[in-house]
Amino acid sequence: MLRTFLKAGIDKLEKTWGYDASYMRHVLKHSPRSLLRFVIATGMPDRRAAPKEALAAAGIVGVLAEDCGPCVQISVDMAAASGVDPAVLRAILAGDEAGMGETAALAWRFARASLARDMETADPLRGEIVRRWGEAALVAIGMALTTARLYPTLKYALGYGKACSRVVVAGEPAPVVHVPALAA
Repeated sequence: MLRTFLKAGIDKLEKTWGYDASYMRHVLKHSPRSLLRFVIATGMPDRRAAPKEALAAAGIVGVLAEDCGPCVQISVDMAAASGVDPAVLRAILAGDEAGMGETAALAWRFARASLARDMETADPLRGEIVRRWGEAALVAIGMALTTARLYPTLKYALGYGKACSRVVVAGEPAPVVHVPALAA
């Protein structure tokens, strides 16, 4: 029963997003309980607790730290489906803070500083997030950053992460700037 339920979820994910989830099928085959725990863990962010642009920025920073294509693409597609403006998504991918708008740029800077363990930069940004949107938003943004990294990390650990690909936003190729988190 668990396998059937999880297989249906993987099928839906692949069909909805055009995403190759072969690595998830591998986990399902060998450890359905692990896949269930993984799915629960990656669903942790409360997507109502913070602005969608902030969640998208944090998630994209997280996934870019781990991947160069398919996981970035699905993150962008899901953010677009949640209503994030394609221009904001292009700016996040390009590292264009002015183009991101204030909301996404705050979360983008915070996520990068957090990954870099640059608390001198992250601390005031964290304070600003809490001031604007509250503690629940800070938790959601932190969870978005963390959980975005889980998919590509697992994919590469299992040997399925071998191809980089172009990222497309609203049907147009989007430049992606891979700036190391330490340069935050």
